[in-house]
Amino acid sequence: MDIKVDVKRYMHDLGRQARAASRALARASTGAKDTALLQMAATIEAQSARLLEANRKDLAAGEAGGLDAALLDRLELNDERIAGMAEGLRQIAALADPVGAISDLNYRPSGIQVGRMRVPLGVIGIIYESRPNVTADAAGLCLKSGNAAILRGGSEALHSNQAIAACIHEGLAAAGLPREAVQVVETTDRAAVGELITMQKFVDVIVPRGGKGLIERVSAEARVPVIKHLHGVCHVYIDAAADESKAVAIAFNAKTQRYGTCNTMETLLVDADIAPRVLPELGAKYRAEGVELRGCQATRKILPEVLAASDEDWDTEYLAPILSIRVVAGLEAALEHVYAHSSGHTESIVTEDLTRARRFLSEVDSSSVMVNASTRFADGFEYGLGAEIGISTDKIHARGPVGLEGLTSQKFIVIGDGHIRK
Repeated sequence: MDIKVDVKRYMHDLGRQARAASRALARASTGAKDTALLQMAATIEAQSARLLEANRKDLAAGEAGGLDAALLDRLELNDERIAGMAEGLRQIAALADPVGAISDLNYRPSGIQVGRMRVPLGVIGIIYESRPNVTADAAGLCLKSGNAAILRGGSEALHSNQAIAACIHEGLAAAGLPREAVQVVETTDRAAVGELITMQKFVDVIVPRGGKGLIERVSAEARVPVIKHLHGVCHVYIDAAADESKAVAIAFNAKTQRYGTCNTMETLLVDADIAPRVLPELGAKYRAEGVELRGCQATRKILPEVLAASDEDWDTEYLAPILSIRVVAGLEAALEHVYAHSSGHTESIVTEDLTRARRFLSEVDSSSVMVNASTRFADGFEYGLGAEIGISTDKIHARGPVGLEGLTSQKFIVIGDGHIRK
C-alpha cells in the first residue's frame, strides 16, 4: 500500500466495512463459521511455500534494519509454526459456539420469562507485534465468537501478515462470509494505531498484544474499551507446610519452562522455616540452567553466591533467566509482598495445609490464583478454552485468559405472551 495514504480516511473505511461485516457474522450459523475456519487451515497448509516466501522478505528486512535475535525469532515462520497455525484454527472450529446460548431463563411473578443470551461484542481491533501467527489465531477466535476483526500487526511482519490474510479470505469466501469480517491493516504508518484506538463509532473493543510500551500507549490514548495486561510479575510462594519435592519441581518449572512469557514466575517467596531445606536444591538447579539469582539478605545467608536484590527487582518482569528470591516469615508476610508487588496476573502457593491454601485463593487478587501448580498453566489452552486472544488483568468484563466467551457479552432477553405491565 502507498505509505502516503490518507490514514484517517483509510482506517474509517476499514471501520465502516467491519461494522457492516459484524452484522453478517452475528447471524452466521455455527456451520458457516466452522467451514470458514477449516478452509482457512487447509489453505494455510496448501500455501505454506507462499507464506515462507513472504516471511523471508520480512526476515531480510528485519536483519537489515537491525532487529535483535529475539525479535527475529518471534518473526520467523517455519513448517512447524505454519502447521501450528492450521492446527489452532481446527481446534477453534472444534470448540462450542458461545453465540446465541441462553442461560438463566426463569419465569417472573408477572408471567414473563427473563434470561440472558450470549452475543458478540461487534468489532474487535487487535494490535500486535512481531508474531505473524497471531494473525491466524486472532482471526479464528474473532470469527468463531461472531466478531469482525481489524488486525494491525507490526510493520516488521507486513508481508507475512498479508499472505496469511489472503488464506483467511479464501476461508471466508468458501463459507459465503464477507471478506471484510477480517481485515489486516496494510499501511505501516504508525498513525493507523492512533486512529484504530479512537474509532468509537466503528470499534467496540481493542486488544493490544505486545511489549509494555505498546500497551501503555494504547491504554493512555484509547477512547475504545481495552482488554489488556500490562506486565506479568508472577509469584510462587513455598509455604512451611509444602511438600518439598513438589515445591522444588513447581518453582523450577515456573521459572525455566519458558523465560519470555507473561506467566513465568519472576519472584520466588519461601517461608523461613523451609528455606534452608529447599533453597540449596533449587539454587543448584537454577545455576545448572544458567539462571541469575537475586535475593534478600536471608536468601544470601543460605545461598552466598546470590546477588543482592534491589527494591526495583521486586517489581520487575524480567522475561529472561533472572529470578528474585525473598525469604518471608510465613503466609501473612507472603501475602503482604504479593499485595505490594504483584501485577495481578498469576500467583501460586505450594502447601499441604488446606486452610492456608484457601486463604491464598481467597485473598490474592490476581486473574489466576493457584495451589500446588506452576504459574505456566495460566494459559487459555491449558484452561480448556481452546485458545486465547490474550490475558486480561482488568476486573471488568473479561479477566484472565480471554477465549471465545471473553469475546462475547450477554444481553437480557424477555419472552412474553401478550403481557403488559400493570
